[in-house]
Amino acid sequence: MFVDGAWTASESGETFVADSPATGEAIADIPQGSREDARRAIAAANRAAGAWARLTPFARAASLHRVADLVERRRDELAHTLTLDQGKPLHESRDEVEELVQYWRNAAEDGKRLEGRLANSFTPGKRVLLVRRPRGVIGVITPWNWPYTMPAELIAPALASGNTVVWTPASTTAVAAVALAECVAEADLPPGVFNLVTGPGSTVGDEIARHPGTHGVGFIGSTETGRKVAEAAAGKAIVLELGGNGPVVVLEDADLDLAAEASVTACFMCAGQSCTAGERLLVHEDVRDEFVERLARLVAERVVLGDPFAEGTTMGPLNNAGVADKMDEHVADALGRGAELIHGGARADGFPTRLYWQPTVLDGVPPESLVAREETFGPVAPVVAIESLEQAIELANASPYGLLSAIFTRDLARGLRYADAVRAGWVNINDSSNYWESHLPFGGRSGSASGIGRVGGTAPMESFTELQTVVVS
Repeated sequence: MFVDGAWTASESGETFVADSPATGEAIADIPQGSREDARRAIAAANRAAGAWARLTPFARAASLHRVADLVERRRDELAHTLTLDQGKPLHESRDEVEELVQYWRNAAEDGKRLEGRLANSFTPGKRVLLVRRPRGVIGVITPWNWPYTMPAELIAPALASGNTVVWTPASTTAVAAVALAECVAEADLPPGVFNLVTGPGSTVGDEIARHPGTHGVGFIGSTETGRKVAEAAAGKAIVLELGGNGPVVVLEDADLDLAAEASVTACFMCAGQSCTAGERLLVHEDVRDEFVERLARLVAERVVLGDPFAEGTTMGPLNNAGVADKMDEHVADALGRGAELIHGGARADGFPTRLYWQPTVLDGVPPESLVAREETFGPVAPVVAIESLEQAIELANASPYGLLSAIFTRDLARGLRYADAVRAGWVNINDSSNYWESHLPFGGRSGSASGIGRVGGTAPMESFTELQTVVVS
């Protein structure tokens, strides 16, 4: 772990074994952090907070650019570690590392432009300054599906806006987390500004969220865990980016080639382990047969399940047994309710672990199926028949989730009508549900199970800072 500017073991000396989902081999012993370890890190972050906040945004930006430089220098090593630890194909890992660089550089520059404003006073002769101040210590809790970029979505803006950070990553990708922390450590930030504590979320994460020494919390992960974090962090500034079941809608006037290609990306990038995945495809009955035929052909031709280090592999294993078990359950439930299996449908044999799941296409999926109602988080494309745009809106809004959705239509007015009506924080028109840009605000709609607040660009900085009113006579 990295606490107060130094690498350290846990206070108990205990470790846990990190296994690779790709090979099944043990790849590292990771410190088993405790509540006491989290408290040590929080104390260090509080000691460092005042001096870090007093630095100019330009000085902080220089530190963040050094992190980005180190990531670029170690890009091959970071990509290899990510594939070994998370399981995604090496080409996806390289893409994630490139995006990681951008997150650090974006935050460095956005921090320079984080401004207050001059407000009007009721009284003549007074000037009112509204100044943005960092909150202090930000606790960051992150998932395993994007172990580099999702932490950076929160850590980099928190640091750039003058806060110090205590970070705990998902245990199943703690090796990748340490690799990223090495880049931050080598950038030579003052001791205590950045801290990494590995260990179970139920203890380390809970302590970070609950402890009075953290003044804001950023969490990315499942809805169930997010609710627990929100309860523990009650009264603090919170950014929660949670689950999704965002539908991809294909209307009868859609470009079916475009829609099918984009759906492959939506459903099978990162083996479907993305909160923006195409968790259900709502396809108009008039074009459903043709769409399913094109989709199945593309999946058979382009989605190559295999060794994530091998040239030509486009999809690797699932990250952990829990996700694989959920795939088993959801696909079996859909088939039991009358869905038709078009492609895949089971775990793949002949691999080092049982985490390799075949890319799966299901047609005629009933809307009440688990795969159409919940977040499956696996490599499945469930096609649900619709008869109109109105029915697509109704089915989309019947979900408790409200993160992201996509629609394919040649009629821009219908696309915008869908965007106006659907309860989603982000809507793509004629592109994959997995399309996003790192500088744009991203998050769920209020009242949904997809969280609160926004990541992306300056949005987290607005949550991780607060306005101070200064009246000058």
